[in-house]
Amino acid sequence: MNYKNKLKKIKAFVFDCDGVLTDGSITLLPDGEQIRVMSTRDGYALQLAVKKGYTVALITGGSSTAVKSRMNRLGIHDVYLACHDKVDALEELISIHELNPDEILYMGDDMPDWEVMQKVGLPCCPENAAQEIKDISLYVSFKKGGEGCARDVIEQTMKVQGKWSDNSHTPSI
Repeated sequence: MNYKNKLKKIKAFVFDCDGVLTDGSITLLPDGEQIRVMSTRDGYALQLAVKKGYTVALITGGSSTAVKSRMNRLGIHDVYLACHDKVDALEELISIHELNPDEILYMGDDMPDWEVMQKVGLPCCPENAAQEIKDISLYVSFKKGGEGCARDVIEQTMKVQGKWSDNSHTPSI
């Protein structure tokens, strides 16, 4: 089945953080704090998806409270930090929101995402993902991680479902 046909069924977006919502690089400060940079365009689309009724979640091996805070400000409360078994987190999300795996788009970029990507209806990745992840993705974004790949898949999904062009929203990032 063409990935565009699968977009019609999507009710939930699940993202990895580093390498998807960020470019994968981390700035280390002298005190050991780590800083990540995220795209405001991704933020706009994430917030809009929440406002339009989609389930949006983050499943990451990272443990940054700043990432959780950012996601919460965007309206995303299903945030799984320091996740060593992403499949367990996905199964919990499916149970909580009564989702069918076919209704889930997951975007990951590297080997820790491989197994969980096998469990969803629409596995996707950024343009600069690891080759093994590209090989199992039904859609490879033309955008790199941290440079709008999340917005790319959210926008495509919402356009197919007729939810993108409604100008009644005024989300703030």
